[in-house]
Amino acid sequence: MTTSTTSMIEVSHLGKRFGSNQVLRDVSLSVEKGQAVALIGPSGSGKSTLLRCLNLLTVPDEGTVRIGEQSLTFTGAATRLPKDAVLAGFRARTGMVFQHFNLFPHMTVLGNVMEGPVTVLQQPKAQAAEKARALLAKVGMEHKADAWPDQLSGGQKQRVAIARALAMEPKVMLFDEVTSALDPELVGEVLRVIQSLAEEGMTMLLVTHEMAFARDVAHRVAFMRDGVIVEYGPARQVIEAPREAATQAFLARFHEGRPAR
Repeated sequence: MTTSTTSMIEVSHLGKRFGSNQVLRDVSLSVEKGQAVALIGPSGSGKSTLLRCLNLLTVPDEGTVRIGEQSLTFTGAATRLPKDAVLAGFRARTGMVFQHFNLFPHMTVLGNVMEGPVTVLQQPKAQAAEKARALLAKVGMEHKADAWPDQLSGGQKQRVAIARALAMEPKVMLFDEVTSALDPELVGEVLRVIQSLAEEGMTMLLVTHEMAFARDVAHRVAFMRDGVIVEYGPARQVIEAPREAATQAFLARFHEGRPAR
């Protein structure tokens, strides 16, 4: 796959295995600044592993990952991760939101959003609190600033998790099936927040099973199967008129009016 020298995210020939299981196979992908790219495909196709490789929660076995101007190359057992300060700086470029919210239960909503800027970015508490309140307003959660996580619905927790990730001022946002653990009636409120970020020009890579959302909000869609990107192109073209037989088979249920899972 051709990659771009102007992209915000650049993945080149990435590989990852767990024991004898090859999870990613020579994956290359470019995401331009301001683009939202959706990763779709069956469970076990490598989508979440690819996201985790981008902020080094999972260390690739081979290939190169670039976020903005900072690049890391991996060469199997010979790979040496950079020192903690460099590694933290690389990870700070990527805000990641998971299926499960992982909020700190002993902190209020406001405290959760403030924690990273205060402890990692060394921001004064007053400045961090002001910024946190603005981000909570952005995701429609300003009225819950003093609430505790166990007082929130799943959708509310996920919106706080998004605000917490944004508080670190990332260059890109990674979303790993952020609606899959939510009750159906709560999915829309989280997707609306992600859509607003896309409209504002945040660079995003998101794993999703919401095919209509991928079609209508993402700029491009990558279909993965068996650790490879089978098809990559404009979102509406891939979702509505896929060219590859594997993509067509996966999306057949969506086209029949049922969720593709």
